[in-house]
Amino acid sequence: MPTKPIQDYKSRQNDPESRKFGTFSYLPKMTAVSIRQQVQYMIDRGWNCAVEHVEPEMATRDYWYMWKLPMFGERDLDAIMAELTACRNANPGNYVRVIGYDNKRQTQGQSIVIYRGDK
Repeated sequence: MPTKPIQDYKSRQNDPESRKFGTFSYLPKMTAVSIRQQVQYMIDRGWNCAVEHVEPEMATRDYWYMWKLPMFGERDLDAIMAELTACRNANPGNYVRVIGYDNKRQTQGQSIVIYRGDK
């Protein structure tokens, strides 16, 4: 049985639109509803959410700026979404990601870039 060749994603440093940041960046752009669903997924697992942001040219570096402190114990989806929006509004040209910290495993359970600059 013939197999399809594996697709090459042409991600380049000099092309911010092509950059990939984890599994979700290979999927179609997330809608507001799908972002809420992913944040709810983090909440449902008991993970603590945090928001980070960075300039597009620095997005491939390890260090991103933390937006306030992680929201330890916050289980209100709307409160977390409000912080994501506040971070985006305060840093309109930056990439913004939400992270779900799994405190039992002492690691990130999930990390998603949800806003890419003003786009």
